Amino acid sequence: MSFGRLITAMVTPFDEQLNINWETTGRLIDYLIDVQKSDSLVISGTTGESPTLTDDEKVELFRFAVKHAAGRCKIIAGTGSNETAHSVQLTKKAEEAGVDGVLLVTPYYNRPTQEGIYQHFRTIAEATSLPVILYNVPSRTVVSMSSETTLRLAQIPNIVATKECASLGQMTEIISGAPEGFILYSGDDAVTLPTLSVGGYGIISVASHVVGAKMKQLIEAYLEGRVHDAKTINEECYPFFNGLFNCPHPVPNPVAVKYALTLRGLPVGGVRLPLVDVNEAEASYLQKLINV
Repeated sequence: MSFGRLITAMVTPFDEQLNINWETTGRLIDYLIDVQKSDSLVISGTTGESPTLTDDEKVELFRFAVKHAAGRCKIIAGTGSNETAHSVQLTKKAEEAGVDGVLLVTPYYNRPTQEGIYQHFRTIAEATSLPVILYNVPSRTVVSMSSETTLRLAQIPNIVATKECASLGQMTEIISGAPEGFILYSGDDAVTLPTLSVGGYGIISVASHVVGAKMKQLIEAYLEGRVHDAKTINEECYPFFNGLFNCPHPVPNPVAVKYALTLRGLPVGGVRLPLVDVNEAEASYLQKLINV
């Protein structure tokens, strides 16, 4: 199964009481498919505020997204956690909800060994028939999955891809050693083009909420051999790649992108504690970035 080259890690829209806003969720799905050209959507990933969503909310989101997308794009469920049994249970519920695949983050906080990471992912993958995308994001989880562990997991038939936020060197090691059909996505918007240059397949993106169509053009230009055009588009997109995480100083995702969407006419609401909404300086920065 192909999830395409541009995948958006979708925010979860909330109302004023910070409950899920289902009407806006539907509008956002349409917008990401029709306007921003997303091939797939990750539902309840980190950008979707998975740490503060209940399991019931996650499963309801999975069902809603599958029904609303209606085959127009693939739906990938974020079902990873730092408890293997819990991830197995949520993955099974996601499969029942009809999703097309799952994204599993490396276990955070409890700092497993490489063998523990391997056994964690293997156990979840063997509990489902869904395609699995691994997710290595050391800045958030403290642990980093090695290229050797990733390649070992790539031998498991339904583990089909990895989302990497490690170095280009580690990406290159994975790409060069991967079995046929196993693909690598960048998890960092700012290195989309460099990732493609070392053989990566695409991007699981945050910035695609606001510059997805441009990012699709960037990818297509590079694949067609129009490297200069890709470079130019990358330079146009870079202020968004940087600004949605540094506005003008580091802010936790998805605080900035939620405000940016509101500026674009999609009021997706605020964020749940312990995250807090943008302050006055951050709002001013983002208003200039979005040009409103």
